[in-house]
Amino acid sequence: MKKVLLFLLCAGMFLPVFSQKMDGTNAKVKAFVDKSYASWYELYTYLHANPEISFQEKKTMAKMGALLREAGFEVTENFGGYGVVGVLRNGKGPTIMVRTDLDALPVKEETGLPYASKVIMQEDGRDVSAMHACGHDLHMTVFTGTAQALAMLKPEWKGTLVFIGQPAEERSGGAIAMLRQGLYEKFPRPDYVVGLHDHAAIPAGKVGYTEGPMMASVDAVDITVRGIGGHGAMPHTTKDPIVLASQIVLALQTIVSRETSPFQPCVVTVGSIHGGSAYNIIGNEVKLQLTLRSFDDSVRVHTIAAIKRICNGTAQAAGIPEELYPVIKIRDQYTPSNINDVALTKRLAGAFRQVLGTDNVVNTPPSTVGEDFARFARVEPKIPTCMFWLGAVDPKKFEESMKTGKQLPSLHSSTFAPLPEPAIKTGVQAMSSAVLDLLKSK
Repeated sequence: MKKVLLFLLCAGMFLPVFSQKMDGTNAKVKAFVDKSYASWYELYTYLHANPEISFQEKKTMAKMGALLREAGFEVTENFGGYGVVGVLRNGKGPTIMVRTDLDALPVKEETGLPYASKVIMQEDGRDVSAMHACGHDLHMTVFTGTAQALAMLKPEWKGTLVFIGQPAEERSGGAIAMLRQGLYEKFPRPDYVVGLHDHAAIPAGKVGYTEGPMMASVDAVDITVRGIGGHGAMPHTTKDPIVLASQIVLALQTIVSRETSPFQPCVVTVGSIHGGSAYNIIGNEVKLQLTLRSFDDSVRVHTIAAIKRICNGTAQAAGIPEELYPVIKIRDQYTPSNINDVALTKRLAGAFRQVLGTDNVVNTPPSTVGEDFARFARVEPKIPTCMFWLGAVDPKKFEESMKTGKQLPSLHSSTFAPLPEPAIKTGVQAMSSAVLDLLKSK
């Protein structure tokens, strides 16, 4: 009994931190959230029904720019492509940057929602459907609500806000384009950078946080396996690239299983293989497409080197002449791993607990998806950054999934559909509390 009482007393030491009432400023944010939700829902459904894919976000940029101007921000458009930057100065204090992404995906929506996208766009000379299948419409709505809430609260904080709408996240080109154009030189350099991303396996009303590595680096690799073609009935007179490509695909699996430490996450996936033209013809080449994921830069470098070694070694073993060794191209849309600053993440998690309650703040494991938000930290001198997860799933569907094992639609799925009200309200409350807490830094 004494041990039980001691445990309860010790546990009670932490209760005031997590159960204290919301302070006056955050209470005002909550009241503003409740008052403003109807207009944000209208914005959300508009953005959802009018998506624009990467590098084509012209109307979306203009919409975000207009909303930032209405909130009192100085706005610059067409920055780093169809990017937008809003600055709100309010005396001497910290500079906080908040980022959202603007682009949609070339996916045909199948949610059945009344505001579902029917948009068709041109990409690489062909018609493609467009859909906010990764929730960037949700991100933009929360971004707008946070900008409006903080502008309303100007009398209660000092500092500078830099709100950016970044294009081309899905193609990993927007963040680096904004940085190369001088994001940190032409606008106030932030002391902290904060972003969020919706999560397809966290109930709406909750947020998640990950200290340190949160998302993996992403590389896209094209491999052209070359051979010497001929008649399918006389394979001994050829160097069959299909057989060689098959051997390479299997050998690549050993990079993870036999060359990488079990304590270092690494993914090598061959997502596409194309070769041949007829049942009785051995062609001259086979094309492979790979995605690579890792958290550690040294693992990434080793994986790429191992791919080159395996491809050339397998070709040599097959008797392929050196001038026909596989051609390996690492695409320049590389996304570095997203590593949250630990101290900043712990601080924001504490702020989230105060406004949302402990049960609604979830310590979330790292994910092997990628996000070019990571670019904003990869500068010198380093800027602390944190991206947190915003729950987007209908809690009832989440509970059903837990009971039945039925898989929920993932991000990038044609049936992915966030539950707007709790997700938007929670997002604005969480992001506003994060910024307000950081504005106390100096």
